[in-house]
Amino acid sequence: MPQYDHLRKIANDIRKTILVTANRAGAGHVGGSLSETELLTALYFTGLLRIDPQAPAWEGRDRFLLSKGHCTPGYYAALAHRGYFDVEDLVATFDQAGSVFQAHPDMHKCPGVDYSTGSLGQGLSIGIGMAEGARLNSRAFTTWVLLGDGESQEGQLWEALMYAGAKQLPHIVAIIDYNQVQLSSRVEDVVNPAPYRAKLESFGWQVVETDGHDFELLIPSLEQASALSAAGPVAVIAHTVKGKGVSFMEGDFHWHGQAPNDEQLAAALAELEVTA
Repeated sequence: MPQYDHLRKIANDIRKTILVTANRAGAGHVGGSLSETELLTALYFTGLLRIDPQAPAWEGRDRFLLSKGHCTPGYYAALAHRGYFDVEDLVATFDQAGSVFQAHPDMHKCPGVDYSTGSLGQGLSIGIGMAEGARLNSRAFTTWVLLGDGESQEGQLWEALMYAGAKQLPHIVAIIDYNQVQLSSRVEDVVNPAPYRAKLESFGWQVVETDGHDFELLIPSLEQASALSAAGPVAVIAHTVKGKGVSFMEGDFHWHGQAPNDEQLAAALAELEVTA
């Protein structure tokens, strides 16, 4: 629908930045960054997240944690286009020694990063700690945590889910980037976490299921999750495609952690120009 055309353009621009950044660095997790693009666009460019790029440490802000911390090309690109820092600086220095844009996000270096992540399976526990702190101190912010589906094979995640469900912890929303592909295979071929919905509900979480790329479905789903979280923890299962937007990357685990060379970059950007 036309009212989301501006978001589609932002998502397209973020995808281009992801690809150029990884190409320039010769490194970067492209596949999962492309699958999370609409999720980040919906959070950062619609008002769903209460944030202020001019005051990244504002105490009243909502918190966001990229639990799948390797997918920083997408995360940084969203922050850059939202105004936390210059796109050019990101592209020029990503993953270089001394750069604020490390391969995994560093809360002490990069504006807009609420917590340093990278060791998979830990992000939800940290987010739950933030939400519990907010409840104990009567603070009115929501904590959002973006998880990978391969990451969901980690045991600590399920302990965190059990705790938040048992305590009916409010104002915590976990989004699962359900692209069904991990490091070197499809998720179901390693340790299949499905059925997600039944498991999450059995742990005491409210569940919203949606298309992670269609703004007409995604934005109302995230708004619903935000509202529901006032009463207890909410999980959003976002069905996505690894490498979304670039045909030769979509659904291919080889693009989990591979940067495009110059020829591949040109082909990918050409595709994105057509869809812009």
